[in-house]
Amino acid sequence: MSVIYILITISIIVAVFFLYAFIRAVIKGQYDDDYTPSVRMLFDDELKIKSNNKPIQTIKEKQV
Repeated sequence: MSVIYILITISIIVAVFFLYAFIRAVIKGQYDDDYTPSVRMLFDDELKIKSNNKPIQTIKEKQV
């Protein structure tokens, strides 16, 4: 029977810790932006293509 009391106590402590962590994250604004992450995956390929189209400079061009 004493094991049940220990398990209940530990579970309440863990629950309070997770509640504190959640409230702290909400206050700091971690969950404010819901739109950008869902759209970022749609434009990720375009950003990679644009960054790959940069002209390559030769050694002579860098020295000038």
